[in-house]
Amino acid sequence: KRMEEIRRMAEKKKEADTGAVAVVKVYSTDTCPYCTMAKGYLDKKGVRYVDYNVNSDVEKAREMVSKSGQLGVPVLDINGKVIIGFDKRAIDAALASG
Repeated sequence: KRMEEIRRMAEKKKEADTGAVAVVKVYSTDTCPYCTMAKGYLDKKGVRYVDYNVNSDVEKAREMVSKSGQLGVPVLDINGKVIIGFDKRAIDAALASG
């Protein structure tokens, strides 16, 4: 399972590095169970996203706090709609509006 997670993270990093415009951004940490659930939910729905680990990326941590006013994770940015926490209803609504 860990190797699959590493592979998925590498693919998402590659997407970010190629300059792909991410409509969905996930700000998370490795140890957050709600982050894992949120990313799993997006994966299950076939939604492509870029995952930013705010433990290791200070710039993205600042960006997350600026957008959400929160230090807690996960924070999702879906088409400019900021969602704090793993909220399926809010995620679905934001995906539907974009």
